[in-house]
Amino acid sequence: MKILTFGEIMLRLQPFGYKRIMQAEAYEAVYGGGEANVSVSLAQLGADTAFFTRLPQNLIADKCIKELRGWGVDTSRILRGGGRMGIYFCEKGAGVRASNVIYDRAHSAISEITPDMIDTDKVLDGAGWLHFTGITPALGENAADATLKLVKAAKEKGLTVSCDLNYRAKLWSREQAGRVMRELLKYVDVLISNEEDCKDVLGLSAEGSDITGGKLNAAAYGDLGGKVMGLFPNIKYVAFTLRESISASENNWSAVLVDKEGVYQSKKYHLTIVDRVGGGDSFGAGLIFALSSGRGAQEAVELAVAASAIKHTVEGDFNVLSLKEVEKLMGGDASGRVQR
Repeated sequence: MKILTFGEIMLRLQPFGYKRIMQAEAYEAVYGGGEANVSVSLAQLGADTAFFTRLPQNLIADKCIKELRGWGVDTSRILRGGGRMGIYFCEKGAGVRASNVIYDRAHSAISEITPDMIDTDKVLDGAGWLHFTGITPALGENAADATLKLVKAAKEKGLTVSCDLNYRAKLWSREQAGRVMRELLKYVDVLISNEEDCKDVLGLSAEGSDITGGKLNAAAYGDLGGKVMGLFPNIKYVAFTLRESISASENNWSAVLVDKEGVYQSKKYHLTIVDRVGGGDSFGAGLIFALSSGRGAQEAVELAVAASAIKHTVEGDFNVLSLKEVEKLMGGDASGRVQR
């Protein structure tokens, strides 16, 4: 099955090491973005995956496409046009200092995409699964309309559709997100979220959890998933990532997957973080890989959490890993001993 993702990929500029932006005299350049991160992670796990976006005709975009191809992602559906590629600056946090992201993405090529630019038959050709996030419709009304057109066409063609809510307060308001995403979620089969995004977008929260205090009530997420599926009966699975933030450098990480048959909780990992950007995307990729390959719900959530735990140890947006590594971690080997 070919898994197609749709969204924005940007140039990521970050100070070297743990320098702050105010200290930076040079920046490291990599590429990344929610849906592209999912495609790259899927390709590393062994899935057949493609990424759809719109990029300008320039050398920066050419290099980006080359990078995606190098990681095994099909880029043949990418549209070319528009004036620029989005940029984001990432200042990595440590200890009590949080990471910080500054966007420079206004008028990017993908933000100016319109529904008439998308030939849905061509873009969806051969695909069995479509994935998008709440970031793409947040880029503007045209991008939201284009997302809705693609999602509707995907359902008409019988594709499975997944969505990561991924609320970004720097892109749109809670009111805008709620209105747009509620329409899009009518066509979604698999929803990925965390408690914060679910509360911001849908107004629903888990009882007894304190996100900033690092206290999460995992049992309440079964009820929360039931509420989501009550609002959207078309949704078959709801997954919640559970991040207990001890500091910017240390987190506890687990997840809960809910379907109409039950609630499935993963094991918990204690993470010493190298780079947490893309952690949720790697979870989404692991879940999509597991469900699309016919694995059961418990194994799916375990695989997704293990894959994303590894991502937190990897620099950059992309999750550089193998299925063998994930399965080894799922089996209980988290020792970090040198492999000889």
